[in-house]
Amino acid sequence: MARVTPLSGFPELLPAERAVEQQVLERLAATFELHGFANLETRAVEPLDQLLRKGETSKEVYVLKRLQDTEAGSDAGMGLHFDLTVPFARYVLEHAGKLDFPFRRYQIQKVWRGERPQEGRYREFTQADIDVIGRDVLDFHHDVEVARVMVDALRGLDFLPGFTLQVNNRKLIQGFYAGLGAPDVDAVMRQVDKLDKLPEDAVRTALVDEAGLSEEQAGRCLALARISTSDAGFVDQVRALGVEHPLLAEGLGELAAVVEGCATLVTDRVEVVADLKIARGLDYYTGTVFETRLRGHEGLGSICSGGRYDALATDGRTTYPGVGISFGVSRTLVPLLAQGAVSASRSVPSAVLVAVGSEDDRPASDAVADALRARGIPCEVAPSAAKFGKQIRHADRRGIPYVWFPPSDGGGGQSHQVKDIRDGNQVDSDPATWTPSPDDLRPQVSTRTPTDS
Repeated sequence: MARVTPLSGFPELLPAERAVEQQVLERLAATFELHGFANLETRAVEPLDQLLRKGETSKEVYVLKRLQDTEAGSDAGMGLHFDLTVPFARYVLEHAGKLDFPFRRYQIQKVWRGERPQEGRYREFTQADIDVIGRDVLDFHHDVEVARVMVDALRGLDFLPGFTLQVNNRKLIQGFYAGLGAPDVDAVMRQVDKLDKLPEDAVRTALVDEAGLSEEQAGRCLALARISTSDAGFVDQVRALGVEHPLLAEGLGELAAVVEGCATLVTDRVEVVADLKIARGLDYYTGTVFETRLRGHEGLGSICSGGRYDALATDGRTTYPGVGISFGVSRTLVPLLAQGAVSASRSVPSAVLVAVGSEDDRPASDAVADALRARGIPCEVAPSAAKFGKQIRHADRRGIPYVWFPPSDGGGGQSHQVKDIRDGNQVDSDPATWTPSPDDLRPQVSTRTPTDS
């Protein structure tokens, strides 16, 4: 058989790595549901005109085509979705008559994007999205709610490095540029959004040459972008720049509400910062915008982003405004797993390996396993009736902490015995009552810092 060549951009996890990912997905889903968000899953395929209609031409969409495509039919013009927001907008329009608004949903699914593979960027990856969408109007307090839910979810992933959720408001920056007299507000916003990638002097030059600002105007735009605070102190700093505009005032108030609304959830691992250089490149954001950086891994870029969109979905009669935020599960986890920064304590769910004395005794071992499983204890039966030392080594290689010896196995005389192979302690036990410690019941995720040996 020919040697298998890995396909770049399509990460596949080993069993222990998958155990880490599963715990991330479970914790995210549990937090989202605690906040009342309903789970849904949309189809993987959308019409190309839907995928491209919101200025997403910069993203390479994978087009769907049958191998034996002898004629153009209903399959023509379809592609795999590159995010979960566009299919969610379509879903809302299609099922609006059956939904209660404001509609709150979370969605954890694979998406596909034809990007050049690199660390944190893949062609197939998993995202976790939450959105609240209304009919015609959506109260601003949902912007605060969405931020709080994601902060709560991120701080629940306590085995991952810390996060900084950066928040800004498009009304604030657009109002500032308009009050400043910028001839093309959108052009200014596009240039300022490059500050994470380009030196400030390069952005200053582009603001003058491409956005039509004077040197003085460009200087004040950059002064605005430098403002970053973990509380509402940014409000006075912005006002000190001497620009006034109704949209600016509205944006200042909304941004302060988001930062203050998240204050009670901030920990030493998760912080929320008003960062006035954040603009978000997508053209459908109209208010609050989010980006998130992983501490110690800032080179990954934003791993959790989103914002308010007031007109993403409309059927011509009704508009469905919304606010949402998306966490890049694969973008965050795959590099950390590759670096060994996070790992699972074992590669299998099993907490117990039930030993087999001889193949004639296998039914007795199966009965022990059934009794343990009936009480929610994951276990497996030894694959062969090898010497007990070999069976213990088999459990050790897989990270299974306990080996169970039924009476007929000869390992425990006339009673059942269970051995903790980590410390060698072996005691009489009853499969109807014995329970491992909570930490041993499922694989544990551990964190390794760069200073760990």
